Amino acid sequence: MITAFFRTVILYLLIIAGLRLMGKRQIGELEPGDLVLTLIISDLASVPMQDFGIPLVNGAFPIVILLSLSMLVSYFSLKSIRFRTLVCGRPTVIIRDGRILQANMAKTRFTVDELYEQLRTQGYGDLSGVKYAILETSGQVSVLPYARSAPLTPQAAGLDVPEEATLPVLVVNDGRVLTDNLRSCGRDLPWLQKQLRQRRLTSPREVFLMTVDESGGVVCVAKEGIA
Repeated sequence: MITAFFRTVILYLLIIAGLRLMGKRQIGELEPGDLVLTLIISDLASVPMQDFGIPLVNGAFPIVILLSLSMLVSYFSLKSIRFRTLVCGRPTVIIRDGRILQANMAKTRFTVDELYEQLRTQGYGDLSGVKYAILETSGQVSVLPYARSAPLTPQAAGLDVPEEATLPVLVVNDGRVLTDNLRSCGRDLPWLQKQLRQRRLTSPREVFLMTVDESGGVVCVAKEGIA
């Protein structure tokens, strides 16, 4: 039982490390090569997890080889446009000026049902508002609408646009001071103590979360039960 536990943990950590190397993408956004790699790795890992007669290295070694190969493919994809096109393919225009390009639809084996499903999920019920639709290499459809059908923006409506939102930085998380984050936004512990005194708090342990944004705005939420 202990052997099964450790074998599973080792293979799990190895796969997680490999997926991190592949980047932060969802399954629906994986390129074909990445999707195949994910399926193969999951199959390779399941065998030594279940069959204790197979040495762990026999399952881990092919996974390491596949991950190394994936890194090489990624490297060459960055260096060569031709290689990237060969491995990942290229986007295909399937709607131009509101007209479906049937030849491109057939070439990519993309059905009308799939097209309308993608359009509906992006808020387009028909083709009248779509100037271009592009089938990306991930299988998603990017829609570029006509100007008359584009979402109304404050600028287009002639309204005053408020200041751009700034990114808040978390400096206290459930009573723990994140000193690196505090330093990255140009603050220090005396500044933090001052913020706490202004809110009648005596210690960071009384804070559930505190953030500070680029404009100096501070949001502080005390833990429940603390005045």
